[in-house]
Parts: sequence; C-alpha cells; structure tokens
Amino acid sequence: MPYQSSVRKGGDGRLTAALDPLEQGPQDACGVFGVWAPGEDVAKLTYFGLYALQHRGQESAGIAVSNGRQILVYKDMGLVSQVFDESTLESLKGHLAIGHARYSTTGASTWQNAQPTFRPTGHGSIALGHNGNLINTHELAQMVAALPGPTDEPELQGRDLESSTNDTGLVTALLAHHPDTSLEQRALEVLPQLRGAYCFVWMNEDTLYAARDPQGIRPLVLGRLERGWVVASEDSALATVGASVVREVEPGEMLVIDGNGLRSHRFAEAQPKGCVFEYVYLARPDANIAGRSVHEARVEMGRRLAREFPVEADLVMPVPESGTPAAAGYAEESGIPFGQGFVKNAYVGRTFIQPSQTLRQLGIRLKLNALEHMIRGKRIVVVDDSIVRGNTQRAQVRMLREAGALEVHVRISSPPVKWPCFYGIDFATRAELIANGLDVDEIAASVGADSLGYISLDGMVESTGLPSERLCQACFTGEYPIELPDESLLGKHLLEASLASPTAGKALPVLNNP
Repeated sequence: MPYQSSVRKGGDGRLTAALDPLEQGPQDACGVFGVWAPGEDVAKLTYFGLYALQHRGQESAGIAVSNGRQILVYKDMGLVSQVFDESTLESLKGHLAIGHARYSTTGASTWQNAQPTFRPTGHGSIALGHNGNLINTHELAQMVAALPGPTDEPELQGRDLESSTNDTGLVTALLAHHPDTSLEQRALEVLPQLRGAYCFVWMNEDTLYAARDPQGIRPLVLGRLERGWVVASEDSALATVGASVVREVEPGEMLVIDGNGLRSHRFAEAQPKGCVFEYVYLARPDANIAGRSVHEARVEMGRRLAREFPVEADLVMPVPESGTPAAAGYAEESGIPFGQGFVKNAYVGRTFIQPSQTLRQLGIRLKLNALEHMIRGKRIVVVDDSIVRGNTQRAQVRMLREAGALEVHVRISSPPVKWPCFYGIDFATRAELIANGLDVDEIAASVGADSLGYISLDGMVESTGLPSERLCQACFTGEYPIELPDESLLGKHLLEASLASPTAGKALPVLNNP
C-alpha cells in the first residue's frame, strides 16, 4: 500500500515547479529503475539507482518494494535524498523493487501523482513507474471508465484510488484489471493500445516487468547483478549499483523477471525513433544510448559547431555541466584555448526548472558565478546546449560583460527549438519559444551576444552516429513520428479538466509526468 510521510518533511516541490503557473520552463523526462534480486537490499539498490537518475526528475521520488506477500510504496515530493533516509529504507524489505524520479508531463505535481502508482488487483496488487508521455490519454480514460465495478475485488479497488490525474494512473488501472488472466497476459493486451512514449517498470508481489514503446523514444537498459536483474533509464545507473550492462530493452519489447528467470515478449514491431534531445541534454554524459556514447556525441557536436560557426576569440568556455563536452569539442577543433569561465554551485538544481522569469534570473546567480580573472579583456566563446526563451543566456551574457569580456560569442549545440514535445519533455508553449518569434540575428541581439550560432540539424544528427530516420527530431522540425490527436485532447492538465477527480482545481500549478 502507498505511504506518505507525515513525520519527516521532505521537499515540497514548490521551489522547482509551483511558484508561477504562467512561466514554465522545459522539464525533463523521468527516471525509472527496477531490480529483482533475492538476498540483496533492493530498497537501497533502488535508492542509489534513482540517485544516479536524479537529473531526469526532481519533483518527486518513490520506491515500491515487495517481500513476496505485499507491496509497500513510499513516495513524497522532493529530491531522492529528501524523500528517503536510512530508517525509511531499512523498513522497505523484500526481494523486488521499482523506483521513480518524476517530472510531470501529464498531471500536476502533487503527491497523488507521484510515482510509483499503486493498485490492488483481484489477486494481489501492482505498482508502476513511467518515463515518457502518452498521447491517447483521453481514450485511455474512457477505457478505464468502462471497466467493471469492483464487485468481486477488494473495496480498495475504486477507480479513484490515490486520486491520480495522470496517464500513468490510467495504465496502472488497466493493468490491474485482469480477473480472468495473468498480469503478464493482460500487459500484452494493454501495451499495444498505448500511443506515445513510454518506458514502464512495474511489479506485482513476485515479478518485475519492464516495457518500452515501439519507437523507443526514451532509453531503457537491462543489467545483470550477481544475484539478480536490473532495469534502468540509463546505463550510468547500472554502473552506480554495480550491475553489468546486458543490452537495451528493444522498442516494442516487454521483459518479465521472476524466480524462473528472464523472458521476453515482442508486443509490437520496432520502429526506432529515439529522442535526439537525450544526446543534446537529457541523458548523463556517461550514458550510452543505441551504442553511442552521449559524451562523445556532445564533443562531436562541439567540433561541428566550430566548423560551422568559427570566430576569432581568446577563450572557449562552457555553461556547466551540459555545455562542457561540446565546449571541449569546439576548443579542440578551433584551436582556441578551453577554460572554465563560470563556477557552478553543485547544490542548485537545473536553472530551467525555476518557473518564473525572476526566479530563473536569480537562479543563474545562485547557480553560476563568473571567474573575472579568466574573462576580463578577452573575446569569449560560450557554449551551451539549447536556447528556449533566452532568459538564461541573457543573464549569462550580462554576467560575462560585467566580468570584463570584450566580446561574447554564443554557440549552441542544438538547432533552434521551435516545437513542443508530446513525448515526455515539457518545453514552453510554442508562442514562448524565442526561436519562433525571432531570427538568429534578432535572438543574438535579444540576449546581448556579439554573435550567435546554432549547430545545423544535419550536424547534430550526424554527431549521434545514428541515421536521421531513427531519431525523433520533432522539437526542431515539427515532424512528429507518432501521429498526434486533436489539440483539444492534448495537454498536461487534460485529466484534471476532464475527469471528475477530487484533485480537480486543487492541483499545484506545475508541469510534468515522467
């Protein structure tokens, strides 16, 4: 059963997400982790796995553990280190666990929408975590509404259990209803009916499940422990818990892990369309996706940027940390010395999480300070991963000029972001994206830079080492690989608006699901 802390206060999620509903930054994908390992401390393994995936979601965190008889879910708002402490983890005993670090892409940032979600079934219970975002949520809500009532199931089985208003809760409800078949077979019926991006980890009392959408938009990796198995959003999480990488979960594949070992089901034909923004920004640099080192892809983006947009300068510097590999590549290719012009406070979250413009600008000062002795009197090339509204870059350029930079040349290792993402990244609305209202020279003037260069779409794609047809580039091109429904059936708060949920009108005004 799910448990919310009532004694120790964790993070409330408000600094990062709920201060101003009118000013939202792009939010990340979520992180999921699952482990089946009898004899191991699965709660702590999951904690450290989530810790390694913290960059993928910072609104809430949760862990579900089974001891073979029952599932206990513990979740709360805030960072992994705020939600869990030693005593909590000690109380989560079992042989099987899943974990989730969340940004909400469907449903508000409330405790009810934190994951893993939990539901009783006719034969036990189920807990589920989701990275991605579904686009047929309205259709799934109708399917849940059409489920039979809980006549022969526990009273707790009510559809509004936990009062969640996200796509994950709907999938959990659909999976939990399997009176005449196994959960494994029910999943093979439900998964083909889902449209959008999803990497799921879920469990009942004795089995770990994982599945990835047919397009493989978000990453999911299988690993091996000496006494068990692990699945995680990124292989860096496997390294953290001492698991060896076996392989990626294939697009359209479901894995089942229990006392009989591991078995695989193909529920849909693979049509790979991995998210190119994982290479640009989302994933950790030590991750490998589709056989390509994320770090090396970012370094190559910097090299190509230097070839596409050369400039005479004295120093190449990154916006840490995501701009660092690309800046190293730019310096290497251009022959301009590489140096650190910003000092980062490692204890401040990603700046774009701050929801108001004022907070974002303050957040820059909290997060970065300029090294004046490195900058004064020099022509600077500053390398960053993307520009969304331009507020972040404007503050950075102002800081560099105040520190004495003679010239500031901004180089971006992704093309202009012009389209929203419906597959698990919560960008600003299209009207708020600066590249939709201004051309490159106008953006340069807006942020105060002497020049601005974005990597070409071809340069970015070629840096990943994957063919263009295997990558989703929708946020740059507007070409969506999974056909979208009518605009009225899309939106973060679709379920709060359309379902008679107890949380309607009460949800915190935030962004994101997985």
